[in-house]
Amino acid sequence: MEIPSFQDPRTIQRILRDMRRVAVVGVSANESRPSYFVAYYLKRMGFDVIPVNPRYEEVLGLPCYPSLAALPEAPEVVDVFRRPEDVGEIVDGAITAGAKALWLQFDVVNETEAARASESGMAVVMDRCMKIEHGRYKGSLQWAGMRTGVITARRSPVRG
Repeated sequence: MEIPSFQDPRTIQRILRDMRRVAVVGVSANESRPSYFVAYYLKRMGFDVIPVNPRYEEVLGLPCYPSLAALPEAPEVVDVFRRPEDVGEIVDGAITAGAKALWLQFDVVNETEAARASESGMAVVMDRCMKIEHGRYKGSLQWAGMRTGVITARRSPVRG
């Protein structure tokens, strides 16, 4: 089976295992927005979350920065919640900041900019959710209402 571009499981696992400082670009202070919940989840799971959105001064009780250029230290991962056409500017900022990985959330698909980030040396994941992938590989799917304890494609025998 062919793996879709920029969705390699080994890359996803390496990012989740080895990188802890995550700049969440486009994070919202609105608790009902997916970007807020992903940032909240990552923070609860021990990641060092750095909110990036020029509209806010604080998100999740953390200082919120207007851009990647304004960060006091380089993020390891840049997690993007912006429109695909905005990704080029974010890739520029991630390269300049010295990020090791670019993570484009669901529906943030820009093959050209993902390839440019990859060519600059960054690991790239596209059209995947960092929270969901973390839950898949780290066994924390209970946040989505599933308390399986085991991740498997095999069904349990029906008892009745």
